[in-house]
Amino acid sequence: MVSDSPFDPRELRVSDAERMHVVNVLQKAIGHGMLNLDEFTARTDQALAAKTRGELNALLVDLPGLTHRDSNSPVRPQQVELRAVMSSVRRVGRWTVPSDLLISNRLGSTDLDFTEAVIPHDEVRIKIEVAGGAVKLLLPERASADVHGVRVTAGSVTDKLHQARGGHPHFVLSGTVTAGSLQVRRANYVRIGRLLVRSPWKLSWDTTTD
Repeated sequence: MVSDSPFDPRELRVSDAERMHVVNVLQKAIGHGMLNLDEFTARTDQALAAKTRGELNALLVDLPGLTHRDSNSPVRPQQVELRAVMSSVRRVGRWTVPSDLLISNRLGSTDLDFTEAVIPHDEVRIKIEVAGGAVKLLLPERASADVHGVRVTAGSVTDKLHQARGGHPHFVLSGTVTAGSLQVRRANYVRIGRLLVRSPWKLSWDTTTD
C-alpha cells in the first residue's frame, strides 16, 4: 500500500561523503570563531554518527552563512589555532582533531595526546610556530609523521618515529622552532593478560572479552 503522506527530504539517508562535508563546514566555522574546540568536537561526533539529512542540517542551522547544500560542493578547511603564550595547552582523551592545525607557542607548553582522539582524516597538517616554548605530540600506535618541513633555530626537534610515510593517520608538520623544542613520538603498547600497558605510562583494561 502506497502512503499519501508527502515524503520529508530531511529523512533521506546520508553518505560518508556528506558527513565529511559537514565536518569540513564545522571546521570552517571554528576557523571563523563561530565554534570553540569543545563545540567542534561535540558536533563532529554527531555528524559522523548522523543517518539522515535532518540530523546533519541541525548541526549547521545556527551558523550564519554556512549551510549544507550540495554534498559535492568544495569546502576549504580552515586552520584551527591552539595558542599558548606563557601558558599551557593540553589535549588528552577523546577530542576531535581538525585536518589543519596551527600550534602557536610563546614561552609556553603544548601537550597533545592523539592516542584516543577522533581523527576523521587520512592526513593531519600541523603548522608549528614555537618561540622559547615546548611542544609534545603523542601520536597513535600506527601513525606516521613527516617533520622535514620544520625549520629549527637555536632549538631542537626530536622525532622518535623515524617514519616519514606509510602509517595511518599521517601527520605532516611544518613551521618554525626558535629557541624551543618539538618532540614527536608514538604510543607503544604491551599486553599482560587483560591489562594494556602503554608507553608513555598509562594502564587500561581490555574489555573486548567481556
